Amino acid sequence: MEKSLLVIILFFIAHWYLSLFTQSFFHHRYSAHGMFTMSKGWEKFFIVLSGIFQGSSYLSPSAYGIMHRLHHAHADTDEDPHSPSYSKNLFDMMWKTKIRYNDILNDRATDVEAKYKKNVPLWPAAERIFDSWPTRIFWVLAYVAVYYFFAPNYWWWLLLPIHFVMGPAHGVIINWYAHRYGYVNFKLDDTAKNLLPFDFLMWGESYHNNHHQYGGRANFGVKWHEFDPMYPLIKLFDAVGIIKLKKNNDLNYMPTAS
Repeated sequence: MEKSLLVIILFFIAHWYLSLFTQSFFHHRYSAHGMFTMSKGWEKFFIVLSGIFQGSSYLSPSAYGIMHRLHHAHADTDEDPHSPSYSKNLFDMMWKTKIRYNDILNDRATDVEAKYKKNVPLWPAAERIFDSWPTRIFWVLAYVAVYYFFAPNYWWWLLLPIHFVMGPAHGVIINWYAHRYGYVNFKLDDTAKNLLPFDFLMWGESYHNNHHQYGGRANFGVKWHEFDPMYPLIKLFDAVGIIKLKKNNDLNYMPTAS
């Protein structure tokens, strides 16, 4: 494999998994669900890390956390911020999600109760930087530069749009496909499914049915083959003192799935 092609492949893989790491670890498991605690210093560190890894598709951890809490509270109802059951197609769901997210981000969502806003990480100064158009354009140009210098031919440039919207792309995989396709371990009142039997793609996020059953549980895997690659990192961060994993029943309990 020629060196330039290897650079492009590694760059895409790194951007995919690093962007998703911050969304899964910090936005989802910390901001939305509070599965562990961390100091304000580490909170700011992960906000900066999110700004770097997510780049042009940076998502506010506070707005994400609030919106995701609404998703769990109203899953697959007309109040769900992103339900395939109430969208004509994938793009319709994405557009509705964008509108809802922006309303929450800009404090226009007057219908959101105070309980959904508690303890989400806030650093307004940093968010103004990472969420600004100049910053997003900088990252877009940076991605284009990598492909300009290293892509073996222009066919590889077809990957660039995924870089531009990496965060929403990850969201679509779970919020659309993991509510329409896959298997279930638990019968729920919503359509959440486990998308992959072995989640090599989504840092454990594709065990969506398991997660909807045990929303506070840090390990999303349940069956023997359902390895959640984020969970060992969470345990490591807990062991070295970066976070403090909450010792509640959901986190310690390993349910039995038939």
